[in-house]
Amino acid sequence: MLRRRSEYTHGGHRLPRVVVRIGAVVLALAVLPVSVGATVAAVNTRSVYAPAPSPGAPAPVSRPFDPALPTAVVVLGAEGANIADAFGPFEVLAVTGRFNVPTAAPTPTPVTLTGGLDLVPDVTFESLATRLGGRAADVVVVPAMPRTDEPAVLDFLRRQADGGALMLSVCWGGGVTAAAGVLDGHTATSHWYYLDGLEKDFPDVRWQRGVRYVDDGQVVSTAGVLSGIDGTLRVIERLAGTQVAAAAAEAVGWRHYSPGTPLPIPVQRFGVRDAIAALNLSYRWDAPTAGVLLTEGVGELELASVFVTYTEAVYAARTLALSPGAATVRSRHGLTFVPRATLAEAPQLDRLLVPGAAAAARHDAPATHDLGPTYLHAAPGFAFDGPLRDIAANLDVASAAWRAKLLEYPAGDITLTGPGWPWDRTLRPIVLALAGLALLAGGLAVQRRRARRPVQVDDHPAPAAA
Repeated sequence: MLRRRSEYTHGGHRLPRVVVRIGAVVLALAVLPVSVGATVAAVNTRSVYAPAPSPGAPAPVSRPFDPALPTAVVVLGAEGANIADAFGPFEVLAVTGRFNVPTAAPTPTPVTLTGGLDLVPDVTFESLATRLGGRAADVVVVPAMPRTDEPAVLDFLRRQADGGALMLSVCWGGGVTAAAGVLDGHTATSHWYYLDGLEKDFPDVRWQRGVRYVDDGQVVSTAGVLSGIDGTLRVIERLAGTQVAAAAAEAVGWRHYSPGTPLPIPVQRFGVRDAIAALNLSYRWDAPTAGVLLTEGVGELELASVFVTYTEAVYAARTLALSPGAATVRSRHGLTFVPRATLAEAPQLDRLLVPGAAAAARHDAPATHDLGPTYLHAAPGFAFDGPLRDIAANLDVASAAWRAKLLEYPAGDITLTGPGWPWDRTLRPIVLALAGLALLAGGLAVQRRRARRPVQVDDHPAPAAA
């Protein structure tokens, strides 16, 4: 039924005006929380793999290579890799002494790992082929990477799989391996956070939930992050035996080795307390800058526990890799790192974190910027225990619990104490929403004052021209 315009502006037909007012209020409440949250989220996300300002390309210190041993290569993307996905399998394999374990990337340029730790790859894909005489590696470890579509990485994975390599995908590395087509026709798993998307994107893979790893012949795939340790132990079982695998688990402090069979894990979903993820991503704009002191001989898992736990997903700190003064630092099993500054050159820091049980025993980290060092591995236990406890104590328990959930750290394996919930961070979107509403109210008040202002009328018009 058609109505005259006057019927909409007079009488009882006021619904459009009410709707407009409600819409204006909703928009005012949302615009600041959404725009600020989106900006902070973008900054936080980019910070996880922020490249070095001026990356150099020092040569890695040569590591022993025994042609009589099987070679397990850890693949890195040109744009980075998840440090825990890469270093968990790396150290577990390296402690056995039964494998050559080179890191390999498309080029010799340092690769930025999670949290801004720059690693000089041991070999390129091309030089690895030369070292192996053209044959495939025995084991290929595929960690999560910022991109799943790097052509050089996908081509390398296909060639290795075609050559008979045992493929070990870790966490979101399952997405990289699936993108290469290596998982087609196989049963596989990945991080619970990504499985819904993987099922849609790669329907030719039989995705499985609720297990630490899936052994499907030529392909072993693991659930999230620390499940990579379990998958690696399975690979060691197959190639070197159960006793070697058990010794490796003990050497790295992994308390959950299950010989011959994967342990079941909860089928995770988002819960109410996981709202902390959105608060940290979108409203954690004041994360402190934490210098991370790299010391000679530090363990690879010890490094990973700091750079991945504080940055990705909780944004508890922006980490900056530092050295006491050297241009490069080597880890326990010979990896070469390029710090982004020395202690003397470091910008203003809010904290100084020192990974490594050996460094904690020596207590030799100098104070800097009037900061005392925090030794994260002073207490015995698994490498990730100290950082998770520190986040709970200095940030909040909810953030530490969320981080443990994403790491697939076994539930109940660690006691977290500290503030239960970040109420100050919870108030930030509320305050922004109220600020937007106040701006709307202020704008309407100004508009009303202008509408009520009397209009000057000239009662004496000028005479008409003759």
